[in-house]
Amino acid sequence: MQEALLEAHKSALIGEVPIGAVIVHDGRIVGRGHNLREHSQLADDHAEMMAISEANQCLHSWRLVDCTLYVTLEPCIMCSGAIINSRIDRVVFGARDPKAGAVASLYSLLNDARLNHQVAVTEGVLAAQSGAVLKAFFKAARKRNKRQKKQRANKPLG
Repeated sequence: MQEALLEAHKSALIGEVPIGAVIVHDGRIVGRGHNLREHSQLADDHAEMMAISEANQCLHSWRLVDCTLYVTLEPCIMCSGAIINSRIDRVVFGARDPKAGAVASLYSLLNDARLNHQVAVTEGVLAAQSGAVLKAFFKAARKRNKRQKKQRANKPLG
């Protein structure tokens, strides 16, 4: 999970929402990812999706059997679907996402018996640290937006 937090910090450094993910297979990291949506302008450039793609390439398989995904924030619906479809065995996440979480907060997709694959879930690992990185990022963003709004309001017309 520490490695996922390092990935989250990489996102924050480039102005992306600080979410990081790593995939571990047989005790080694086979995939890493952090948010890149703002830079790429691609809706699916979430940390989990980036880590899954890298793990697929590393293991030469779309099936990520015997893999664990560590992610700093509870996965969304899209990422949960990719987790299920890639057959990841276990997900460990830090902070819950009350607005978009599809693992425990809004939905329980990874444990839905109607689907063809279920995933073991462990939540709350380094939740305080994961949440703190997000809170600091959004606090700074609100402050920056407020300052920019004030500058626009004070700018002379014409």
